[in-house]
Amino acid sequence: MKRHFFPLIVVLFAAFMVACSEDSSETPPVTPEIPTTPSTPVPEETVKNGSIEGKIIGTQWSVDYDNNNAKSDRVNTKGNVFDGDFNTYFASYDRSGTWVGLDLGEKYVINKIGYSPRISQKDRVRLAVIEGANEADFSDAIPIYLIKEEGVENQMTYAEINCSRGFRYVRYVGPNDDRCNLAELAFYGEKGEGDDSQFYQITNLPIVVINTEGAQEVTSKEDELSSVVYIISEEGKKLLATKDTGVRGRGNASWGFPKKPYRLKFDEKQQLLDAPAKAKKWTLINNYGDKTLMRNMIAFEISRRLGLAYTPYCHPVDVVLNGEYRGCYQLCDQIEVNKNRVNITEMEPEDTALPELSGGYLIEIDAYASGEASHFYSNQGAPVTIKSPDDDEIVSVQTRYITDYFNKMENTIFSASYANEEKGYRRYLDLDSFLKHFMVGELSGNTDTYWSVYMTKDRESDKFFTGPVWDFDIAFDNDQRTYPVDHLPDFIYATVGSVASESVRNMVNVIIKKDEAARQRLLELWNIARNEQGIDEASLLDYVNQTAELLDESQRLNFLRWDILSQRVHENPQALGTYEKEVDVVRNFINKRVPKMDALIGR
Repeated sequence: MKRHFFPLIVVLFAAFMVACSEDSSETPPVTPEIPTTPSTPVPEETVKNGSIEGKIIGTQWSVDYDNNNAKSDRVNTKGNVFDGDFNTYFASYDRSGTWVGLDLGEKYVINKIGYSPRISQKDRVRLAVIEGANEADFSDAIPIYLIKEEGVENQMTYAEINCSRGFRYVRYVGPNDDRCNLAELAFYGEKGEGDDSQFYQITNLPIVVINTEGAQEVTSKEDELSSVVYIISEEGKKLLATKDTGVRGRGNASWGFPKKPYRLKFDEKQQLLDAPAKAKKWTLINNYGDKTLMRNMIAFEISRRLGLAYTPYCHPVDVVLNGEYRGCYQLCDQIEVNKNRVNITEMEPEDTALPELSGGYLIEIDAYASGEASHFYSNQGAPVTIKSPDDDEIVSVQTRYITDYFNKMENTIFSASYANEEKGYRRYLDLDSFLKHFMVGELSGNTDTYWSVYMTKDRESDKFFTGPVWDFDIAFDNDQRTYPVDHLPDFIYATVGSVASESVRNMVNVIIKKDEAARQRLLELWNIARNEQGIDEASLLDYVNQTAELLDESQRLNFLRWDILSQRVHENPQALGTYEKEVDVVRNFINKRVPKMDALIGR
């Protein structure tokens, strides 16, 4: 008996040190001076642990904590998650984008999964995604479950799966920056093809699933990655499945955030969810600096109530990219010419003579215009991007026409006869659309209203129309440069608002402050909005509350993935620590801003 006592102590002590070898900072401990032998991985052919039998597949390399965090295929390997032992685990060498699963040999409809975290790392299964696929590279993968809570050590946690499609390949994709850290994994189900009657949604929101070619990360705003894209909605009863969809980055400042925005370009026109438009191009807005995740939605609702000709469609969604949960986004229209988007004539390169040459044009007064392929500067120095015709289709005569026509409008605004009905700017600018656009920007407290302004000029029309509205992530008291908006003595644009050029601010001044007839029309439109269009505190707050309820489950997961509620990011004036407090900022802002607008417009 004494002969075996000391070796047993050595083995138990070594096992204990391996299990505790990774602290929260991933710093390897000092290895005790006891001879060790690398463990032998479970044979990676087939495994049966009381669940479905299959061949183990997954990320090749693991990390050897006892050897300076070296790359290994001998210790802490993926085979450990199917060995029935809670004390062994898979820890991948790479921190993100790693996974472990089974090739089942044929299709199974999965109805249950089981998992157990690595001992001492129970939080590292949270936000892991379970996927099924029928292509070995998981290019057609669909999420069948997302783990929303931390795991329980030394026992299996089971979850029912509500997906009717059969899959040959199943896997667990580790959360971002967590090395998988999984002790056990099991799949249960019935052999069969299944059907497409039921799919999984992470929350009550639709889910957008993107699988890029070769699981490449989206790193460019110019180069598209060919991708399989799924959109699951209607409580999992509806599936849109596409191949060869181009995915790239988008945005200006928002592209620099850790949570990236994306643009989707489908191979064929698609009508997504309940959107009015059928189109190829759609956007996924990240709302990284907007911790309510709803500021754009509120501003768009105001635009709809005010009756602007077109308000962009948007709907909150959950996004999974290459098996990783990326958070709560807004699926939105791409601002482009389309009968259910910007409804103007779509021009062709051969439209080089009047009346065809006269439109339609979609332009943007744009502080970032210099970085765009198709742009010009007005006589007064306003930077303008030509959005349509597209920069690869527009011809020089069209560029000259819209440049000259914009200058005509601008010249009349700054002329002595600016207020004259026949000779002034109203010959070239539709006043009502300009004023409604102005009201959306000022009511929402948007610092950047005149940093970016969309305008259109249609064929055989003499006037520019202002709109659509866009980009409100720093509105509603979310900008340190203007916070608190209620304390400003004047309109935002006239005090500390950012503008594409000073000529743009001066242009707005002429219309809003100098033209008495325009000021009177602004008051008329505001009174209609207050009395007939739901622009009152109670109605707007009701919309905010309904939206907060809609987003509740998704926002919780979003801020698990992006732990920023206690951090100031982008232009945040403060960090309040909870979602509810962030939404309260919007509520308080609306309660103060509506009466402040009464005073500013009515004075």
